[in-house]
Amino acid sequence: MKNIFKWIGIILGSVVGLILLLAATLFLIGSSRLNKSYQIPPDPIVVSGDPATVEHGRHLAETLCTHCHTADFSGKTWFSFPPAGTVDSANLTSGNGGIGSEFTDEDYVRAIRHGVGPDGKPIFMPSVAAFQNMSDDDLGALIAYLKTIPPVDHQTNGKQFTPLAKILIGVGVIKLPAALVSHNPSVSAPDAAVTVEFGQYLVNISGCYDCHGQNLAGGPFPQPGTTILVPNITPGGEPGAWTEEQFFAAMRTGVTPSGHELNQEYMPWQEVGKFSDDELKAIWMFLQSQPELNQNSK
Repeated sequence: MKNIFKWIGIILGSVVGLILLLAATLFLIGSSRLNKSYQIPPDPIVVSGDPATVEHGRHLAETLCTHCHTADFSGKTWFSFPPAGTVDSANLTSGNGGIGSEFTDEDYVRAIRHGVGPDGKPIFMPSVAAFQNMSDDDLGALIAYLKTIPPVDHQTNGKQFTPLAKILIGVGVIKLPAALVSHNPSVSAPDAAVTVEFGQYLVNISGCYDCHGQNLAGGPFPQPGTTILVPNITPGGEPGAWTEEQFFAAMRTGVTPSGHELNQEYMPWQEVGKFSDDELKAIWMFLQSQPELNQNSK
């Protein structure tokens, strides 16, 4: 009997040792990915102070950036899952704690399009997956506007990852945008018009695919610790029975035709609602052009 317990102890100890070794290996892989240095050649982005360009940049910032960076662009804690840590969005202004007084035009481009900080290391900015699709002209306009926003004193804490988060990065559960994006040096966009093509462009840069899935059929929300179901926004989902007018109303009031109130924390309807009528029409046309799919279960 003593031999049986002895062998059980040896086996359990071996299993525990293997688990610890695997965890240590994944921790080192995750740490290595966080500290990887990226060499990003300069992109041909023109940042103009022309008033029309800056105004266009303001429109882009208000529709694409305020959900994570707040209305005054001073940043906030947008991810908090204690086992993995916290992530603050950056203070984009030139106030104390902000990046506005430090970033060059190239720094903005590397961060927004490539997910890389001034030091060449990856930043944890999931919207990079969408912003890599932003055209050179739009990116230049956005940067031009960000350079004009009033300073706000607010110290943010960046990313505070626990050892578990680094293990999850090592195994690939948490993905760093810099490792996923194409790093294209130049991006174009279709003409701004009420077309399916322009609607697709707006959906791409708005990050709709990040939550609704690559086929827009929804499914579980893609964030650790969050257990909500993201709606299917193809014609096979509830919006498939809406009219264009009802789509407009849902995006601008936060209430669907069935009376469901959209959760601003997860669905940035207040930002989407700031798109112009023509932009919303283009988005609606694109969504309606998609295949009629069932809700994703995974």
